[in-house]
Amino acid sequence: MKVILLERVPNLGQMGDEVNVKPGFARNFLLPRSKALRATVANRKAFEARRKDIEAQNLARREEAESVAGKMTGARFVLVRQAGESGQLYGSVTARDVADALGEQGFQIVRSQVELQKPIKELGLHTVLVRLHPEVSVDVTANVARSETEAEQQWKIGGAILGDDADDLEDEADMDTEQLVQDLLEDEDADDADMSSESEDEDNA
Repeated sequence: MKVILLERVPNLGQMGDEVNVKPGFARNFLLPRSKALRATVANRKAFEARRKDIEAQNLARREEAESVAGKMTGARFVLVRQAGESGQLYGSVTARDVADALGEQGFQIVRSQVELQKPIKELGLHTVLVRLHPEVSVDVTANVARSETEAEQQWKIGGAILGDDADDLEDEADMDTEQLVQDLLEDEDADDADMSSESEDEDNA
C-alpha cells in the first residue's frame, strides 16, 4: 500500500514522502495514529494544501519534545522485581512499567513512546530509549533489582548483583538491622539509667 507520511517515521521516510508499506502496518499503525494518509489523488491535494500548517504543527511539537528531553536526559529509576540467583526475573519489565516509573517523576509518557526491543528479563542497569517525537529521543536508565538496598549497590558497581554477592548483601542488610535494634535498646537502657539516677537524686534531696 502506498501512503503519504505526515511526519518523519524512523526507517521509513520524512514528512511528505510517499512510501510503500505493508497493508497491515498502514491499517494498524500509520493510519490510525495519523502518521500517514493513503496516497490517493484527493489526499495528495489535501496534503499540499495543508502542508505549511502541518509543518508548523510538527515544529511546535518538536520544540516541546526537545524541552522535555532536556529535563529527562539522565533520568534514572528503580524497579524492584523478584529474581533467581542467576539474575533472571520471575516475570519481566515492560514498556508500561518504564512509562509508569517516569510518570512518577513527573514525565507524561505513554508506553508507545518507550522503545523496548523486547521486555527486560534480567537484573541490572538497562538503558531504555524514549521517543518523545519522531525527531527527538532520549535515553533513560532502569535499575532492576530485588530490593532498594540492592539497587543502591547496583548504582555503585554499575551492574547486577548475582549469586553469592546477593547473599552477602542480604547478610549485610540483616546485620545493619540487628545493629540498629541493638543501638536502640542501648539508648533505651541509657535513658532508663539516667531517669533512675535523677530519681535517686530527688529522693536524697
